[in-house]
Amino acid sequence: MLPTEHRLRRREDFATAVRRGRRAGRPLLVVHLRSGATDPHAAGESPPPARAGFVVSKAIGGAVVRNKVKRRLRHLVRDRLDRLPAGSLVVVRALPGAGDADHDQLARDLDTALQRLLDGVPPTRGQGREPR
Repeated sequence: MLPTEHRLRRREDFATAVRRGRRAGRPLLVVHLRSGATDPHAAGESPPPARAGFVVSKAIGGAVVRNKVKRRLRHLVRDRLDRLPAGSLVVVRALPGAGDADHDQLARDLDTALQRLLDGVPPTRGQGREPR
């Protein structure tokens, strides 16, 4: 389970990550990352934790399949939260092939996408976009 303080819940947070963050696409998922805190924190106060949200549409499959994919993605992201800068917003959007993928395939795609975003490697043609 992803701890409550690490969950994206508000629509505005999802929109910020998707519209103003960087994007890395893989065959099974797309990861959007908005690095760092958007609001400066008070002196002496700890920075906000990295937070993650998930988008799993009906294109993935029925309710059982969608929930299975969400559970797997939450588990995978939970284990990788320590790699993310404090205050980061992450949105993981599952693509239609994710419903048939196993845990290891999802983990590989997530690791590759996060590594690309965290290393600052410019996206290849058709993947990612410049922030606005």
